[in-house]
Amino acid sequence: MTTATTVKTEYEAIIGLETHCQLSTNTKIFSNSSTAFGADPNTNIDPVCMGLPGVLPVLNEKVLEYAVKAGLALNCQIARYSKFDRKQYFYPDLPKNYQISQYDLPIAEHGWLEIELVDANGNPIRKRIGITRLHMEEDAGKLVHAGSDRLSGSSYSLVDYNRAGVPLVEIVSEPDLRSGLEAAEYAEELRRIVRYLGVSDGNMQEGSLRCDVNISVRPVGRKEFGTKVEIKNMNSFSAIQRAIDYEIERQIAAIEAGDRIIQETRLWEEGAQRTSSMRVKEGSSDYRYFPEPDLSPIEVTDEQLEQWRSELPELPAHKRHHYESELGLSAYDTRVLTEDRSIAEYFETAIASGANPKAAANWITQDITAHLNKQKLSITQIALTPTNLADIITRIETGKISNAQAKEKLPDLLTGISPEKAFAGQELITDPSVLEPIVDEVIAANPKELEKYRNGNTNIKGFFVGQVLKKTGKRADPKLTTELVEKKLNA
Repeated sequence: MTTATTVKTEYEAIIGLETHCQLSTNTKIFSNSSTAFGADPNTNIDPVCMGLPGVLPVLNEKVLEYAVKAGLALNCQIARYSKFDRKQYFYPDLPKNYQISQYDLPIAEHGWLEIELVDANGNPIRKRIGITRLHMEEDAGKLVHAGSDRLSGSSYSLVDYNRAGVPLVEIVSEPDLRSGLEAAEYAEELRRIVRYLGVSDGNMQEGSLRCDVNISVRPVGRKEFGTKVEIKNMNSFSAIQRAIDYEIERQIAAIEAGDRIIQETRLWEEGAQRTSSMRVKEGSSDYRYFPEPDLSPIEVTDEQLEQWRSELPELPAHKRHHYESELGLSAYDTRVLTEDRSIAEYFETAIASGANPKAAANWITQDITAHLNKQKLSITQIALTPTNLADIITRIETGKISNAQAKEKLPDLLTGISPEKAFAGQELITDPSVLEPIVDEVIAANPKELEKYRNGNTNIKGFFVGQVLKKTGKRADPKLTTELVEKKLNA
């Protein structure tokens, strides 16, 4: 009798992200109201963003510039001709009952960005994620629910229109992501890029960067996609990863149980660590798009495009490649150094001032970063200049001071004290004729420890080195001291 063996089906996730990124302009996309965060409710408003009768929108030129720069940085094809459209939907925080967006002719399409993960051995794993499109649009307002943090259970709701008309770019990825980890890294890399460009602060806590995830699962080997589910309400990169991991398990379990996955929008509940159904997903036909009649089409000239392209900075992925291949830094070091443009510029200035790249990377990623995290500062807020950091590293490498001395003086150096002043009178003693009598004195003063060493406890050698350093105020050259101590102990 033959027993049938059940083969367990393997599944893979198909994931794409829709990211709304608020642009860092001073005024709104079609009017002169301020975009400042944190203003009293309904104070940053005007007739245009409120959609009052008879008003006409005018495109903020800075929005177009920032959108094109973001598109270029994402390796997109920039449309020389694009237009705005009306996207119809009805919700209390949308004062016009339509949103001005872009539909069939967006400003940028067909791009990509590179994500980099690190394996267990510290080696970089790189993957290109396609960008379907990038388009400009205005934000809606914000509903504040009283009595509950969600609409369900609230006793009443208030609306704040300050955000209405705030400029956004929506960036839609291809379904190239396969895990929560990849999706979180994609979102982080996207934030690095817009911050490097200076087009957005990418602050998720203030809503400047908001990600919606589209996710489905399918058996490995099948070409057709499964039914797509959208997840909203994620305010951190870790939440993106956890929400996706949960949803993958939920969909697989439902399929294995014979249930049907429906196309819907779900919310991520941070407290419960789960997704829950919000509404059945709309299709594009539900929005009844048509060209915006109050705005003329957009034409980007060759001169504009080349001007904006010339203003792009070196982007984080290129810096990572450069630091790894040409400076010999580890994948971990390069990720920390390129996380923020100001840190990368600090590091590069230190290198240009003569610092050894690996030593500079160690100081920045370890001691300086620890200080920044503890004090909640950015690297631009410390008084230790990259030139002075290079001076410190050079002093260590030329034997003028020890690494321990430099670390001890770091708190003073971070406040702006110059290396010359901090290390005045602290130069290392590198003359054997000066150190030998001190070593002899220390050994003679510790006969019990000397006996332990000669009875086989060679680890106690460090005790004698420490005593010499102590007697010299840590000015004895550690390497030379160790050599002299070992020579005397073995005599």
